[in-house]
Amino acid sequence: MFDIGSSLREARTRQGLLFDEMELRTRVRAKYLRFLEEERFDQLPGHTYTKGFLRVYADSLGLDGELYVDEYNSRYVGLDDEIAPRLPTRANRGRERRRKATGESRMVALVLVAIVLATALVIAAWRFGGEDAPRVQGVNTTPQTPITKASEGKVTLLVSATKGSTFMEVRVGSPVGTPLFSGTLERGRSQRFTKKTLYVSVARPTNVVVRVDGKRVPIESGQLTVGGGTTVEG
Repeated sequence: MFDIGSSLREARTRQGLLFDEMELRTRVRAKYLRFLEEERFDQLPGHTYTKGFLRVYADSLGLDGELYVDEYNSRYVGLDDEIAPRLPTRANRGRERRRKATGESRMVALVLVAIVLATALVIAAWRFGGEDAPRVQGVNTTPQTPITKASEGKVTLLVSATKGSTFMEVRVGSPVGTPLFSGTLERGRSQRFTKKTLYVSVARPTNVVVRVDGKRVPIESGQLTVGGGTTVEG
């Protein structure tokens, strides 16, 4: 048994990560990440989403997400429904053993299904959430993808960390495209990418200079999509 919140906080601070960086990395709102670290689980949407957030957050910190979900289940899930087992008589002891084994197998299966569903719901809500789709509290909405003109040419994106380090993510085409880079861009370092369309997101836009085909472009909002002859800030 271990403290869920304090171990998450220690892992984050040990890596020098801030909540806004973890929000970009996990797609879970910073305030809900803070609730996890403070073990304020009653402020979260419910068991299913709490376990999904726990798993995603722990995995993103290099921890074992399954271990955190199991600890949460053992401490908070099903406590109100527990019923003290009745001791079987000699005549039906074998029957009770079979029932117990069947019940344990079903419980393991249900826990695994719940974990898979929670993760799928978090990912689906992030990728497909819109005005007509059900919204999931704690999950960031996907930035609007710009409409670009078709172009045969490619663009070259250069991101340079001139004033300090920052967490950065670069994908092909859109926020849900194929990832090209995800990590911390250290001060004084640069990353160059060449594709038809590129999406870039940085946690600290004031620390970087962004150039598209050699021309400097603004990125005050921290999100930018370039390609097809257009540059759109998120």
